[in-house]
Amino acid sequence: MAALAGASQIYGSGMIESGVTFDYAQLVMDNEFARMIKHVVAGITVDDEHLLVDEIHRVGAFGDFLSLDSTLTYMRQQSQPQLLDRRVREEWQAAGATDLYTRAAQKAREIIETHKPEPLPDDIAKRVHAVVEAADRERGVA
Repeated sequence: MAALAGASQIYGSGMIESGVTFDYAQLVMDNEFARMIKHVVAGITVDDEHLLVDEIHRVGAFGDFLSLDSTLTYMRQQSQPQLLDRRVREEWQAAGATDLYTRAAQKAREIIETHKPEPLPDDIAKRVHAVVEAADRERGVA
């Protein structure tokens, strides 16, 4: 599969209205979508080990594949969304029936309230500060 038909970057995360508005919930959703895209673009292994042909023959057409250790092992290698809700409707409704945007907005608020970024090393912080000061002088701000 060609990497997104040759594209090498995902652009516009968090933007709505053609980039006029930025939405934190949209950013969280776009992050989830980008993670899933990267997982697929990385490729899917197709070989004898992953096809499990011997186990398929052993279990049979109407056998129980879900109880096999190999099913659990390879299922965990699949994309593991954090926001998309794949429960059946009844379970989703019993859990509050929240939509994707609502869950993304809650996650965005949680990140904003709890995230503690690692400080930049002093030498890097000084270089960044110097760039900002130079830009301010160039614009006549400082």
